[in-house]
Amino acid sequence: MRAGSMKQRQLPETDLYGITASQFSLGRSNVAVVKQMLEAGIKIIQYREKDMSMLRMYHECIAIRDLTALYGACFIVNDYIDLAMAVESDGVHIGQDDLPPEEVRNLVGNKIIIGLSTHSPEQADLAVKSGIADYIGVGPLYKTLTKKDVQPPVGLQYLDYVVAKHGLPFVAIGGIKEYNIGEVIKHGATCVCLVTEITGAQNIGHKIQSVREEIAKVKLNLAC
Repeated sequence: MRAGSMKQRQLPETDLYGITASQFSLGRSNVAVVKQMLEAGIKIIQYREKDMSMLRMYHECIAIRDLTALYGACFIVNDYIDLAMAVESDGVHIGQDDLPPEEVRNLVGNKIIIGLSTHSPEQADLAVKSGIADYIGVGPLYKTLTKKDVQPPVGLQYLDYVVAKHGLPFVAIGGIKEYNIGEVIKHGATCVCLVTEITGAQNIGHKIQSVREEIAKVKLNLAC
């Protein structure tokens, strides 16, 4: 097991969930972008790449795994179960068209976090009922072009459903920007993912600070 690996089967309680997206990173490497995220206090990093060789992804994940261990952050690998196991990540995130969660659990064992993307109340209900996923992704809430096989936006109504019906940890995702994150927070999200808003920022640290200031402002207004 790599030094510093979390292996807790739970996400840290935090406000922002970071995801790599090399095509939107202004020419910077995923490792460089992740380092800036970690320096700004991001506690969850998901490695999500679709168009790289497995060898290149492996080397990037090794470097990111070491960085997240250094900063005490949680490292999740998207889709590639074999890659997640090879680099001893803290977790793997799968979609509705990937291997069933129970088969993923059989492969990775009981120490690795499993995240599952969901897009409807039925999918959330099934995720909770199965008891396999440790957290779910809820979205895409708004239109997003970060993936080729992107789902149509599910809207805030689905977020309302998850907040009202389930206690399973979740991450709100999909088309979320600094200008609309307030609405997401108002609807009950506590952990939110902004992909291109962060990876595409000229100054990632300043962007994360600005987003957190917006979150704090909304929470203050809700408390009044």
